[in-house]
Amino acid sequence: MRKKIQRDSRGFTLLEMMVVLSVMLILLSLTMPIYSQTIKRQREDTFRRNLETLNEVIVQYTLDKQRAPKSLDDLKAAKYIESVPDDITGEKTWETEEDPEMIMAIGQTEGGIYAVHSGSSRVGSNGKPYSEW
Repeated sequence: MRKKIQRDSRGFTLLEMMVVLSVMLILLSLTMPIYSQTIKRQREDTFRRNLETLNEVIVQYTLDKQRAPKSLDDLKAAKYIESVPDDITGEKTWETEEDPEMIMAIGQTEGGIYAVHSGSSRVGSNGKPYSEW
């Protein structure tokens, strides 16, 4: 005695599959801009923290050593940072601001790097170029 397979219980129709795929594509098109904006915001937050950390470490190095660093590699060599972080562009494009006359610490006899900023020409989500942050 074989049971007959009913015609309706064999699977999904092409029309049902197309409706499901269409709904999925609509939902995906709604969420992708939000996702990409969140990723950009996270990258900018990381960039801002790296920039603040580098500037704080430059000041700390200057106060501890009573001389300003000549390059970001001096901070790495003195173990103030493990490595020079990447800029928002994914490259090491940090631009240092140097002033041979800038004196931050008592007893400091020579100037050097007193700040760092991005060398990127890209514009952030706040409308300002990364180089002005």
